[in-house]
Amino acid sequence: MDVIEPRTPGRTRHPGERRLSTLHQAAGIYQRLHTVYGARHWWPADTPFEVMLGAILTQNAAWTNVEKALTNLKAADALTPRAILDIPLAGLARLIRPSGYFNQKAARLKRIAGFVIEHGGIEALRALPVEVLRPRLLAINGVGPETADSILLYALNKPVFVIDAYTRRIFSRLGHVKGDETYEELRDLFERSLPARDTALYNEYHALIVEHAKQHCRVKPVCRSCPVSPDCGYP
Repeated sequence: MDVIEPRTPGRTRHPGERRLSTLHQAAGIYQRLHTVYGARHWWPADTPFEVMLGAILTQNAAWTNVEKALTNLKAADALTPRAILDIPLAGLARLIRPSGYFNQKAARLKRIAGFVIEHGGIEALRALPVEVLRPRLLAINGVGPETADSILLYALNKPVFVIDAYTRRIFSRLGHVKGDETYEELRDLFERSLPARDTALYNEYHALIVEHAKQHCRVKPVCRSCPVSPDCGYP
């Protein structure tokens, strides 16, 4: 995973790709970030289902607060689908209060727990193709594209690239995207610009993007010593 090659520039151009054609440089940016930050070993969790819970809890929340909510769930022995379903909704909301929007998120945790049980567990879900899993996840009330893709990549080991606000910020500042593209357009471009179906790479790259956004490419950027500053035209 230390060396990757971008897709060949001679491939057939996807409709609407003209303004994003430089995204093949994503491979080179990965190399720089990996050299500086090293392997991130993301997502921090003991089980795939804990990853799923974290993907829900991190919606509009800082990870430090998500950790507090997960610690509460662990202390209550509530990190399994059955335990989540068995806890009264009000009690579950109290446990996850640190993550914010706790009433909404409690209902979402119950829905994702029911989803896992209805499908026969984590391994049964992993046996399904992305083309089947992704629409089913997106059909769950409260599960949007970023949450669904985080679950697919980090919990179910599916080769899906996660797009978040950090990705959009970094690559728009670098000039590789405009920043107003749809989620699906950006996800498709990353997946076609990197080695195909490389789950480990997608995992590591997204984690590196998050780390870079925290270290340098903040809302108010810290450009000094930024590993990609030579190619960045911001502001």
